[in-house]
Amino acid sequence: MFKIVLLNNSRDKILFSQIMLKTQQTNELNKKLSDQIVTIGGWVQSRRDHGKLIFLDIRDQAGLVQAVASQAVSNEVYKTVKQLNNEDVVLITGEVKARPINLINSKIASGEIEIEVKSLKILAKSRHLPLDLNKTDLSVSLVTVLKHRSLALRHQKTRAIFKVQEQIVKSFREGLADLGFTEIFVPTIVPTATEGGAEVFEVKYYDKKAYLAQSPQLYKQIMVSVFEKVFTVAHAYRAEPSVTTRHLSEYISLDAEMGFVADFQDIMAIVAEVIKKIFSDLNSYCQAELGMFSNSTPQISENIPIIKLSQAQEIIFKRTKRDHRKELDLDPEDEKEICRWAKEEKGSELIFITHYPVPKRPFYTFPDPEDSKLTLSFDLLGRGLEWVTGGQRINDYNQLVTNIKKWGNKPENFKVYLEAFKYGLPPEGGFALGLERITMQILGLKNIREASLFPRDMERVDIKLVKN
Repeated sequence: MFKIVLLNNSRDKILFSQIMLKTQQTNELNKKLSDQIVTIGGWVQSRRDHGKLIFLDIRDQAGLVQAVASQAVSNEVYKTVKQLNNEDVVLITGEVKARPINLINSKIASGEIEIEVKSLKILAKSRHLPLDLNKTDLSVSLVTVLKHRSLALRHQKTRAIFKVQEQIVKSFREGLADLGFTEIFVPTIVPTATEGGAEVFEVKYYDKKAYLAQSPQLYKQIMVSVFEKVFTVAHAYRAEPSVTTRHLSEYISLDAEMGFVADFQDIMAIVAEVIKKIFSDLNSYCQAELGMFSNSTPQISENIPIIKLSQAQEIIFKRTKRDHRKELDLDPEDEKEICRWAKEEKGSELIFITHYPVPKRPFYTFPDPEDSKLTLSFDLLGRGLEWVTGGQRINDYNQLVTNIKKWGNKPENFKVYLEAFKYGLPPEGGFALGLERITMQILGLKNIREASLFPRDMERVDIKLVKN
């Protein structure tokens, strides 16, 4: 561990640097270091008093290690340890001792050893905890979890959610970079609604009016004219007037866009490849985290099944007698049902649904040449919920201008966007993955807010805005 800090004088700076450079992570501690002196820093996960011995579980970013304070070794240290509470932050220097075989803890990386405490410094004290972080599950309501979010995030299962989420993003980036995509970074303050409609957050931009982006869509399309294949990890905002288990007002969108596509199946092929990499990497690097939720990555066939929306609706009607064949989209129960069908009939927990009607897709979506009422678009559903949306885009300047007007928008508000098409942009398309939704579905979480570090919805901006 190495940290740069500003301290009051040069002597303090030297001493602090020496301490931090010596500090080791818990997963680095093993029997090879037996009888050596080490320094560790972390939080007190738990304290267990056994007469003249006090056992501490110390947690850092890498895991846990057991430390032992003995009254016989140092009565002064023993007294200090006696004052510790859970979540106190400590700096411990001690001797690595191999544990007897019958006391080895195989559940943690440092389970073969413990630290005999020689000195201990309390860096920060914790007040009484409103949550018990040592339980396997927090065992409190989501309302309570979100009320104490900063503390709840320290719980091992909650931390595991975001280690899984980190790997999803890492795999998304690596997968697309390996395919020749360039990562870009786009603005979230935009001059007009990306997809039209009223579900946008208006912001005061100096003395003008602007909006929070519904997606990075328009900018990634522009960048196809620069790099041909691009991706971004972007925050996006939807002012949807609903509070459900599957919607957030601010979410993280994993977006990709590419030029020179032959048709929209090219795009689905890239989606499938990226999803398979995500699953493979999670199975390789996040087995412990997946195990905490007694869950695994979704079952997936070599070729993810692809069916049209109309076909899905016909299947759902035959299976359930619910007649939604004239609807423009699948409702939540329909999404669950078609996923059940895919698993039973195709051996896949994921399924592509294609050819959504024109009114259900944004103005830039390419119409089906064989049926102008439909679009060359798709959703990827997984375990009963939409994970990915995408499709081929219109790349003809005049057609885009016509559609912008048809959707009730003004072409002058899309001047920067349209310029890319005015001066030539190849047939192209792309897709977007909802990070929180994928995390939620892989781990089997009940509410999407569990998959957001600090969720935003109609009722919450860190604190609950609506009183119970």
